[in-house]
Amino acid sequence: MTMTPEQATWFAGVVDRIVSNVEQVVLGKEYVIRLGLTALLSEGHLLLEDVPGTGKTSMARALAQSIRGTTTRVQFTPDLLPGDITGMTVYDQRSGEFEFHPGPVFATIVLADEINRASPKTQSALLEVMEEGNVTIDGVTHPVTAPFLVIATQNPIEQAGTYRLPEAQLDRFLMKTAIGYPDHAATVRILDGAGGPRAEVVEPVVDLDAVRDMIAVARTVHVDPVITDYVARLVEATRTNADVRLGASVRGALALIRCSKTFAAINGRHYVVPDDVKALAEPVLAHRLGLDPESEFDGVTSGAVIAQVLVETPPPSDRVAV
Repeated sequence: MTMTPEQATWFAGVVDRIVSNVEQVVLGKEYVIRLGLTALLSEGHLLLEDVPGTGKTSMARALAQSIRGTTTRVQFTPDLLPGDITGMTVYDQRSGEFEFHPGPVFATIVLADEINRASPKTQSALLEVMEEGNVTIDGVTHPVTAPFLVIATQNPIEQAGTYRLPEAQLDRFLMKTAIGYPDHAATVRILDGAGGPRAEVVEPVVDLDAVRDMIAVARTVHVDPVITDYVARLVEATRTNADVRLGASVRGALALIRCSKTFAAINGRHYVVPDDVKALAEPVLAHRLGLDPESEFDGVTSGAVIAQVLVETPPPSDRVAV
């Protein structure tokens, strides 16, 4: 079953209401909010590489409030243990039994702050939950909530005390972007106290049942074969680029298709067009590339490689609407 134009209009309308709601708290960052919603509605997770104090926690809380969800925040430190994230079983002397105490991953939106400050073992515990959608403790499986979104942050690698995430871990994130500093006008509004309510008091726009419906509907967006061919050519071009040591994976190609379907629905369409793919190519693919060390030393960035690939790979010219 393919999404209908009426469903696409409804989908875009709900997203616009959520974005407007979150923008009361996070001023001037509509694009990043839409990327966060794209990750949520595509059943993926978002990585933000940003400096402290740019509104990451506020965005996560406002987004959770807007959909009547729950939110938790985990500050990653070198001494953080896997059980501090997933939860653990504790012996209850009164009942004589072990009881499971859920960790902070059992929330709708989990903010994993400064993930690149923790040990690889702790990082792996979070990534396993992100991939599997459940936690297994002492042989008992506990599913996390649905929908489930992890917004992980990492400080720029130049900052002291940070460690580069391995390529295999980066590949688990559906998208990577940055909030960035607000522009001058937004900064003035924040300083004047015109930033609106705090995230905790933002009124809900939809409930979790509606979000689950949106996730199901987003899967039915039509993708023409010429679009899948275009995505395949883009991914293959990253593997043959002279500045790239490790190109985008098949998981990256699947992620780009999945996100493009959701992004098309967010923009009120029941079919994907090449512009959807172009808009998401950098946030979906750039963090999956491993650059050649010499090229990286010369200042080449993954974003620049994706921009070059988009220029060199012609988009389909056939009609893709249905």
